[in-house]
Amino acid sequence: MDGTSLELVLMLGYAISLALIALLLELAARHTHRRSLGASTAGFTYHPDRDIWSCPRDQHLFPIFSDSAKGVVIYRAPAAACNSCRSKAACTDSDHGREIRKKDFNGLEYGMMRFHRVMSITLLVLASLMLFVELFRAGSLFARITLIVVLMLFCLIVQRLCTNLAQWTPRRTPL
Repeated sequence: MDGTSLELVLMLGYAISLALIALLLELAARHTHRRSLGASTAGFTYHPDRDIWSCPRDQHLFPIFSDSAKGVVIYRAPAAACNSCRSKAACTDSDHGREIRKKDFNGLEYGMMRFHRVMSITLLVLASLMLFVELFRAGSLFARITLIVVLMLFCLIVQRLCTNLAQWTPRRTPL
């Protein structure tokens, strides 16, 4: 570490700090997303083999509407079952039965995840740009190799995040 300058160490530290902030932002986004999805179906159980939901009182919600282009399926319990249920006030205020909307990755609830993902990518690109500039300023071979290794790692992470982001982007159907 003979030719390592203070600027290089500070730049690496700052870039790694930005990467850690991006990681924390990703973790917070995943946690928030999981909680928001779980809140609308709390207490309900999905049975993928039969494609139905069941409520805590063991009533079934059946699919009543499906739009594969938008990735939306609406499940509803029979109105008679919900209207006679003791837990109706805590479950739904609808007289038509409890509804659950199951959305694909293209749904609006994924908007916040996309926002957080773009913020994480922006932080990592900024850190990569700083390392790229420092690569030309570095004098020693050790410093350049270190910068190249960290820069390649950041580029791989950005590529993976961008690939996942493309999966969440809504697809426009032709008219």
